[in-house]
This record gives sequence, C-alpha cells and structure tokens, in this order.
Amino acid sequence: MFENLTDRLSRAGDALRGRGRITEDNIRDTLRQVRMALLEADVALPVVKDFIERTRARALGAEVAKSLTPGQAFVKIIHDELVHTMGSANESLNLRAQPPAIVMLAGLQGAGKTTTAAKLARRLAEREKRKVMLASADVYRPAAILQLQRLAVEVGAVFFPSDAGEDPVDIARRAVEAARRELCDVLIIDTAGRLHIDDAMMDEARRIQQAVKPVETLFVVDSMAGQDAVNAARAFGEALELTGVILTKTDGDARGGVALSVRQVTGKPIKFIGAGEKTTALEPFHPERLASRILGMGDVVSLVEEVQHKVDQEQADKLARKLSKGQGFNLQDLRDQIRQMQDMGGLAGLIDKLPGKAMPAKVDPKAGEREMRRQAAVIDSMTPRERRHPAIIDGSRKRRIAQGAGVQVQEVNRLLKQHAQMQKMMKKFSKGGMAKMMRAMKGRLPPGFG
Repeated sequence: MFENLTDRLSRAGDALRGRGRITEDNIRDTLRQVRMALLEADVALPVVKDFIERTRARALGAEVAKSLTPGQAFVKIIHDELVHTMGSANESLNLRAQPPAIVMLAGLQGAGKTTTAAKLARRLAEREKRKVMLASADVYRPAAILQLQRLAVEVGAVFFPSDAGEDPVDIARRAVEAARRELCDVLIIDTAGRLHIDDAMMDEARRIQQAVKPVETLFVVDSMAGQDAVNAARAFGEALELTGVILTKTDGDARGGVALSVRQVTGKPIKFIGAGEKTTALEPFHPERLASRILGMGDVVSLVEEVQHKVDQEQADKLARKLSKGQGFNLQDLRDQIRQMQDMGGLAGLIDKLPGKAMPAKVDPKAGEREMRRQAAVIDSMTPRERRHPAIIDGSRKRRIAQGAGVQVQEVNRLLKQHAQMQKMMKKFSKGGMAKMMRAMKGRLPPGFG
C-alpha cells in the first residue's frame, strides 16, 4: 500500500547521494519532497510537521556531518523517524488476566471488525493454543451476528449466540459468564459500528467497556479511509480507554498515511495489520519492518516467519520426495503450490516484502494474481484423473474444462503448455539440484506468474 510513498521517499534520498556533505540549502529541497510525499500519502498534517522538524534537526546534526555517505545517513534518519512515528517496537496483546481475558473490538462500520475478530481468534488458537469464544454485540446488523457465527466455525472458535432484539451490554455480560462456564481462555466481543461517528455509538461502546472491563480494547481502522480514519481514531481515542489499534485492508490501494498517523493521534500502538479477507491474513505490526518496506528495503524477516507458519511442510516434503524419485510434477501439485502462494498473501504479498531491487521491474503482481486465479479455476474444473494425467486431456475435455472454469479453450491450452514447461524444470531439479533449475529460470518467475 506504500508504492507512491516508497517511490517519493526513495527519490528524495537519491537527491543527496554523491553530495560531499549535507547543508541547510541542499536539505531544504529534499525535506520539501519528503513533506509532499507524506501529505500525498494522507499522513495527518500535525504528524508531518513533527516528522519534518525531527528529521531536519537530525540531518543537520553531528551524525550526518561526520558521515562519509550523507545520502545513506539521511535515508537511515528517515527510517528511524518512520519507526519512531509508528511506535518503535511491536506490542503484543496483553492477555494476563484471570480467564477469560476479554478483548473488545471497536470502530466504524465497514472497517472490518467482524472479520478481524475471527482472524484474531484463529491466530490465538493456532499460535498460542488458546480456547477462544466469539460474541457479537452488533444488534443493528443481524447479518453481522450470522457472519461471526459462520467465521467462528471456520476458525474453530466457540460462538456465543445473540439476538438483534437484545441489549448490547446484556449480550456482553452474558458472553463473559458463558466464556467462564466453557473454560475459554479468551473472549472477543465484536461491537456495533456506524457509517460515521455519533454519540449513540460512542455511549454504547463506553457502556460495554464499563460493564465487562476488557484487558484489551482495540480500535479497528480501515487503512483506505485516509483522513476520515484519522478523525475516527481521534474520536474513539477520546471516548474509550483504548489499548491498541488494528489496521485493516492494507492490501488495498491505500496511500499508507493512516499507519503513520494513528499512533500519534491515539497515543496507542498498532498491534496488528490485516491484509486480505482470509482468516489467516493477520500479522503482528512491527514498525521497524514496515519502515524498511516503505523505504524499499523489504521485510525478509516477516516473509520467513510467514513461510514457516503458512507453508504446509508435510506437503512440501512429500513433493520433494516425489520429485527426487523422478516422478512427474502433475496439475494437482501445481494447484497445491498456487493455494500455498495465495495463503501467503499471493504474489503481491510476496513482492511487498522483498527488497525493491530484488524483483525485475516488469513483474506486475496484479496480473500475476489474476493469472494464478485463472489457473486455479481451470485446474479445479478438471477431474482428479485429469489432474494426475494431463496427457489424457483431449479436445472435448478441454472444452468441458474451459466451460466449467468460465474461460476460453485457449486458456486451458496455455495452462497445459506452462505446466509442461514447469515439468521440464522439475525434472532438472530432480536430476541436478536447485542450481540447475535456477539457471534454467535465469532469474525469472516460473512460467505463468510474470
């Protein structure tokens, strides 16, 4: 979500490369570029002013004057100030309380609270082995209760039933009692939102907070909402005793300013960021790592952590054993690889965490995502036998598969051709190791993903 900001800040840093030293004159234009980059990214004006003043003071100070490479020193200052603005370090949830530890989610309608509740429940269950209950106090949107019930089943959480005719505070109180009876470790309460801030919503959120005294009250905010999100953050910060923020929809076309503004506006840390609709798409917020991504340095640490948690190691080992025995790489194997890539946030999620120069400029992640979805649809339209033995797919089968996937027959032909190319590469892998396969690819992405 930081493409434009990354580009502008990179150019601002490049302007100082090769300079013998940084002076008041040559820093003025660079800081003007930084200021414009932040404003265009929808960073709140007071935050921009503080950022520029701190950066100017440090850039004209001793640490840069003594540096042999002022341009690099300036980029480091920008990195450090981004980290400072966003909160210095990751702060995890504080669940040190007599069970159930209560987590309350608050925010405007459409920010993604209900989906975030499920994502959080899944993370706590899978990573921390906690028994989690989900409860909805949103009596104004019956669909929200049904949505949370469906998501609870998906993520393996206990669901506390509620009804649109009940009082939200009573729902919250009864949910606490039920969580205690069920011996749940954590209770997550999803509260109602509105399309805009109003007194009734704030009063209800306050009453729920006072009734159940949550250990965590998290403000869920849409990163694509720009200045509206900053205003909402300020209002919720004044009305409730917030303990943290969850930033959602960071995979969209957001300018990124909310991430840089919300910490300073609320005074509370961003604890998680959500990037996608899937219940696995929630990751801890690390200011230092995000600052590196903003400056085009990538975030390889987060990428490695994601691979460790989201790649099915057993399936990967099975494929490796299969290839080492010289057995073919069939279409079911390709479908499994596409699914794992999608679980990790897709091609865009992968590229976003790689250093700026690590990928060729011609790679279009959005085109790659569309291609992966088409390939998955085509493979899903095949029978299990066709996936295992692509050679049997004749003209009539191709027409049936194309119709089932909603594509032209040419798309089926293209997939089969790409799969044949991948099969050849996998044979090289089995005979001569990874080095031969990488040489065959010549630094490109596998066929069909570029």
